[in-house]
Amino acid sequence: MTRVKMSKAIVLLSGGLDSSTVLYQAKAEGYECYAISFNYQQRHRRELESAIAIAKGAGVKDHQVVRFDLSQWGGSALTDDTLDLPQTRSLQQMSQSIPITYVPARNTIFLSFGLSYAEAIGATALYLGVNALDYSGYPDCRPDYIQAMQEVFRLGTKQGREGEPIQIITPLIQLKKTEIIELGNKLGVPWHETWSCYAGDELACGVCDSCRLRLAAFAELGLNDPLSYKPL
Repeated sequence: MTRVKMSKAIVLLSGGLDSSTVLYQAKAEGYECYAISFNYQQRHRRELESAIAIAKGAGVKDHQVVRFDLSQWGGSALTDDTLDLPQTRSLQQMSQSIPITYVPARNTIFLSFGLSYAEAIGATALYLGVNALDYSGYPDCRPDYIQAMQEVFRLGTKQGREGEPIQIITPLIQLKKTEIIELGNKLGVPWHETWSCYAGDELACGVCDSCRLRLAAFAELGLNDPLSYKPL
């Protein structure tokens, strides 16, 4: 019997809750998955440990970790240690403005690497865990940005010019954090291996914006987050 060849997909994998869910979604949709993560000299490398563990557990075909240095010019609390991370903010406070944890043009950089990897191996899709409903309101997580980047994918590649552009797939972009957790539960995402905290200690801080969003979503669902947190 002839074996049907699986289509390949690149998954941008940070090791966090959203990107891990997206990896498992891509698997569920029948893709042969290739993960790509980034060591951009961010505040900590703890999330990369989670990305490596998640990729291994999901059985990806290959996992690339790309290294470059965005700390050379900073501009974000995630790339400049002299800037303090926001802590103990309410969800309302988080929604008022784009926070200092926004890394200038980060998703554009990540997508460029992912696009190159995708075209090099003949992938047809690139999965990205952006979410437009997140309280952070990052500009490079919104639908109009993704639409614009899809046009870049079409115009800036051989595949695109030949009529087969690599598709950017964002299954979480209009989901609430609670809905992402529910989806991840159905897909079997190992939450205990993921990492969302902006700080890089042995235990998650529980007070940065990312921790608070995550904890609030698990609590709203009446679930315990299996990740270990520092005692408050």
